[in-house]
Amino acid sequence: MNDTVLVIDEGTSSTRAMLVDARGGCGAMAQRSLTTNYPEPGWVEQDAEEIWRLTLEAAREAVGDAAHQVAAIGVTNQRETIVFWDRASGAALAPAIVWQDRRTADICAGLREAGRERSIQAVTGLLLDPYFSATKIAWALDHWPALRAAGERLCVGTIDSWLVFKLTGGLHVSDATNASRTQLMDLRGGWNEGLCDLFGVPQRVLPEIVDCAGPIAMTLPEHFGRPIAITGIAGDQQAAAIGQACFAPGDTKATYGTGAFILTHAGKDPPVSAHRLLSTVAWQLGGERRYALEGSLFVAGQMIHWLRDELGLIAASAECDAVARSVADSGGVQIVPGFAGLGAPHWRPEARGAILGLTLGTGRGQIVRAALEAVANQSAELQRAFAADGVHWSRVRIDGGMATNDFLAQDLADLLWIKVERPANVESSALGAAMLAAVGAGLHGSIEAAASAMRGADEEFVPVMTTDARDERMRRWDRAVAGVILAG
Repeated sequence: MNDTVLVIDEGTSSTRAMLVDARGGCGAMAQRSLTTNYPEPGWVEQDAEEIWRLTLEAAREAVGDAAHQVAAIGVTNQRETIVFWDRASGAALAPAIVWQDRRTADICAGLREAGRERSIQAVTGLLLDPYFSATKIAWALDHWPALRAAGERLCVGTIDSWLVFKLTGGLHVSDATNASRTQLMDLRGGWNEGLCDLFGVPQRVLPEIVDCAGPIAMTLPEHFGRPIAITGIAGDQQAAAIGQACFAPGDTKATYGTGAFILTHAGKDPPVSAHRLLSTVAWQLGGERRYALEGSLFVAGQMIHWLRDELGLIAASAECDAVARSVADSGGVQIVPGFAGLGAPHWRPEARGAILGLTLGTGRGQIVRAALEAVANQSAELQRAFAADGVHWSRVRIDGGMATNDFLAQDLADLLWIKVERPANVESSALGAAMLAAVGAGLHGSIEAAASAMRGADEEFVPVMTTDARDERMRRWDRAVAGVILAG
């Protein structure tokens, strides 16, 4: 029996493909770095054709000559990034607007001033922010004539839609987790006519919303030498929560990748936040949805790339742990990583990053340590917002590239004052996509069964910081954030 799944993990900085068997064992893996463009301040774009070309290239490399062993494909992807293409030719018509893009801040501000945010949140679970896809689509339709000129041929979708369209030669679908991040979908239903009208998005350009697992589509035979079933799709953060087996209300995972995203499973009913957190679809299976409460931070691992590529303070990301430990503390240095605005719970797209507390004694160690501490500080700030909404974390399961950093893992345990669990395989998004695909292909009977078979053991970090030290850290952080917001 073929029990291997090809996972396509299309992220913000790279696209990867890997083979995962029904017991969670990882086989061949291939990765390609993506080009990100910044044509104007606050604008973030990628080439959709490059994303497709490199994704297919990586997938073919991972599969090699083993296509006959692949039972199914699972797709997970960067969310909110939006692609525009021609239904007839299959060609991209414009740059992909990335989730970090801030160009629609004024549109969001205008809608907020008009009193629209509360009603939009009630339907979608989302707040007004350039992060989400709807204002990106509205802006693109107004500013890029080629999109309007395409008429009935225009397709608009998130990255999962784009990849499935190209893999299948024309199927335009999106799973419910990705659709829930567009700000055009009713959390309890489908595309919302009122929201589509508000943002000026014709429903005909949007994909059909489908389950996260099941017989979704078949690839064209020319891609891998034979057709392969696509049986799993989920946005990267929902896939990570599945990969971390967050199936019961209260189960919490935190992913530290390009950004940082914390999801707590909420069960059968969409949670309602009074403290500027997000309600989102955790998964949809058999037409039934489960929901999560989410806090989103726009910059985490990308800040480490900035230390490496722009400041030259480290030669490789892996150096951060040792450099941070080379000093006793940050020397009062605070980094507020508002490079793409501030996400939850502030939602201030106009905010900019800042390094505060510099002295003539500040060196490389203090700045690198402050960067890592900023990630834990933001996480603790989110913990307060979750608690204010009545959601208390008893433990957090971490994943993503930054989760391999022991300093950060321990700092999170200390500042959150809870146990932090790290799986042996921190690529939880890929594992979650593999689980969904395995369920969709019939290799496992449920996501719970898939998790039992495919997850490994966790490593634990327990808090040791004193209460006084934690309180002082957060007091200094709150002052720093307040100063950045005031300056913005």
